[in-house]
Amino acid sequence: MADLSALLESSKALTAHLARRDLPTVNLSLDQIEAQSRRLVSRQPGTSSDNDRANYILAQAHVDAPALANSIAHLNTSTTFSPLQPLHDTDVTGYLRHAHEQNLISTIEEGRRETQEEFYRVLEDRSSRDWEARKKRIFEELGGRSGSAEGRANGDFRRSLRASTSLGQSTSGQLSNNLQMQSKMLAYDLAITELNKARLRGTSYPIVHTLLKISQDVSTDRSSQLPQLFHTLTKIAAEPPVLPPLEHAGAHILNAPRFERKYARVYLGDPEGKDAGILRRQIAKGAQEALEEQYWDIVERTVQARPADARLGGDPSVANHVRAFLLLRYYRNGEWEDRIELVGSQPLWAKLFYLVRTGHTEDALNEAYQHQRALEHREPSFVTYFRSWIDSPTGRLPKNARDHLQSIYNTHMLNSATADPFKLALFRLLGKLDPARRSIPLVTATAEDWLWFQLAMVDEDEAGGLRALAEVLMSYGERHFDGAPNQKRLGMWANVLLMCGQFEKAVAALDEHPETKVEAIHLAIALAYHGLLRVPQRSEASDYDILWLSPTSPPALNLAALIHKYIRPFTKHDSQHALQYVACICLSSDQGDGVGKEQIEYTWSEVRKIVVLAEGAGWDELVGGLRPDGTRYAGAIEQLAPLLQLKDGDDYNDKIVRTAAGMCERERRTLEAIKLYNIAGVHETVIACLAQALGEVVAQPDGAGEDGRRVEATAREIYHHYSRLNRAAGKERDAVYMLLRIREATMAKEAGRFEAALEAIESTDLVPFEGDTAKLNRRAAEFETVYHDAVKRNLPMFLPLAMEVLSELHQKLKNSAMADASKKMALDSLRVKSRSLVMFAGMLRFRMLPEVYSYLARLDVEIAL
Repeated sequence: MADLSALLESSKALTAHLARRDLPTVNLSLDQIEAQSRRLVSRQPGTSSDNDRANYILAQAHVDAPALANSIAHLNTSTTFSPLQPLHDTDVTGYLRHAHEQNLISTIEEGRRETQEEFYRVLEDRSSRDWEARKKRIFEELGGRSGSAEGRANGDFRRSLRASTSLGQSTSGQLSNNLQMQSKMLAYDLAITELNKARLRGTSYPIVHTLLKISQDVSTDRSSQLPQLFHTLTKIAAEPPVLPPLEHAGAHILNAPRFERKYARVYLGDPEGKDAGILRRQIAKGAQEALEEQYWDIVERTVQARPADARLGGDPSVANHVRAFLLLRYYRNGEWEDRIELVGSQPLWAKLFYLVRTGHTEDALNEAYQHQRALEHREPSFVTYFRSWIDSPTGRLPKNARDHLQSIYNTHMLNSATADPFKLALFRLLGKLDPARRSIPLVTATAEDWLWFQLAMVDEDEAGGLRALAEVLMSYGERHFDGAPNQKRLGMWANVLLMCGQFEKAVAALDEHPETKVEAIHLAIALAYHGLLRVPQRSEASDYDILWLSPTSPPALNLAALIHKYIRPFTKHDSQHALQYVACICLSSDQGDGVGKEQIEYTWSEVRKIVVLAEGAGWDELVGGLRPDGTRYAGAIEQLAPLLQLKDGDDYNDKIVRTAAGMCERERRTLEAIKLYNIAGVHETVIACLAQALGEVVAQPDGAGEDGRRVEATAREIYHHYSRLNRAAGKERDAVYMLLRIREATMAKEAGRFEAALEAIESTDLVPFEGDTAKLNRRAAEFETVYHDAVKRNLPMFLPLAMEVLSELHQKLKNSAMADASKKMALDSLRVKSRSLVMFAGMLRFRMLPEVYSYLARLDVEIAL
């Protein structure tokens, strides 16, 4: 009990600090507390009143809430998926029908749910992709507008590289990323310049071979497919590595090969036409030849790497090289691979196949003739079919021969586990058999082998030809050909697209990767030069995505946007090379449906942008100008006029110069605008701009610094030239003269040459200093209408300047040792001039600040004393 009492006391002590002496203590049991609680609840408004109010409101909307509540309360969910009509245990047909209906309903519901999920997933992916594209575009815009110091440094860097680099020099090596990229860009720049020079001469230029050589020189990654990419294009376009010298071609210019836009008519024409089919065969054949040459290089390097095992001997023939290669590849421990069939103690089927694989079909035919008896013993008529296949320009055998090969293939090879894979490949190539089976063991071991076999199986007369192969390759996607993540082959996917004739997509694939953007633009230019590139209409083109795809039209590539993105970083400080790239936009000027005209207009727009953005000493070389004797010299733009689709000087002035001058004026690049207007021969506008610019320079306390001195020098040169030729005479030219004299007066005053300053002020004839009141009145009355606004705006600066010069001369005369009579005469003359100046200021309707009047009056008083 003692323990319980202590526990009670300690429990009371827990709330002792809460007790207040001024309040009575309440002692209630649990039952009493519950009763009080229920009483408090009963005093609150009941839920019935809330329900009644809710039912009243719903009833006004014609909703019977009690009936709905009753229906829900009596809802039996156990029969939701039961049949509407009860089924007996023996009603099998009814049960199956019900199960079928339930399956349909569940399938439809599941399809609806999956479609909805797929829709939102695609929407999210598209939104993310669009956002990434827009973000990339914003970053590119910001990058293109980096600080002038950085841009100028890049321009100086490019110029220093250009001074010591030629097309034949390698720019690879142990370089930093920026130096390596700039070196690569410079090498490609020179190639485009040489291309445009050839276009101006009217001769062809092996642009793809030039790009191939550059890519080989600048490539530092042995796994890179970029040189092979250009090599493939040389075969597709049938471009020779060198051309006859100009003096030889000039003798018979009509006989010289023409590369520019050679394939444009066919490529841009009807894809179902006969010529289009021939072009697709050429594309497939060219890609196949490129892979053959690439593989022959592998054969030679493999044999050279292991000469002892190859046992090449003294026979340098192609067939002996292939024999040695097969020995290295498939002969192990004294035995050949299991499935390789030996004919006359050698792998003849494999030897024939690799001779075909490396493009040596004539050597393969000779080899077949040498072993014709052994081959005919194994496969009768094979040599005959093989010769017919090699001689066929389309690689197709007659139908009866193909049917015979198909019969042999189905009977002895299709389901045989021991058939020689190279023999199988030869039969399939000869008869274009079983094109759906795209792989053969040992034959299609690498991506290049697989691609070569698909191209060799292409038949434009059946199974969709090259276009069907392109669909198959694009369904595989880039990941299928890129290799392992840590062993990616740069440019492989673009090369695959190029081989199947998807030229626009090949360029876009290169442009997606920062490492290959330089190659992307030059591949596009090379394709456009040969007429193998399609550009979209401006209404369909996008600034964010250079590739335009349509379900009803072939792909198109926005070459103009691609060039714009490429030249933007160096346009400001390397404008002439940027112009060389812009001249390539007009390569597509012959495309129909108004696209060619749009490309020309886009070219002119880009040229105008270059003119506005260009800076530095090369600006005059870009646009041209006038010599001191008044003769005009052509700039880089006029020199490229035929490539820019500019007919003559008037066309150049109309399409480029005048519009660019207006743009420069809006960008506050007044000096450039003046020079452009002068080139265009708009003399009145030149003088008006000069007057405006000089007015702003004169108004600045320091003469606007270096820019002001440039404006002043230009104004002086143009004014003297126009005065000599009596051009643009009038108020504006007089204003230029007055402002130049005011500027001379300011500079003479600052140099302490006050007599020269007064002479310059008086030569403006703004203020009559003779003291003639009538003349002062007349000049003040006509001031508002006679003089230019630039002169009127500077009057509050001109009058104090003149009074300060008079004051300095007055002080100088007073302190001089001149004779009294002469000094008095000179001082009186200065007093007359200062008084005339004050009177003129007071007579003007043009109002100035009160401080100006008080300052003039104070100096006038000092002079009068």
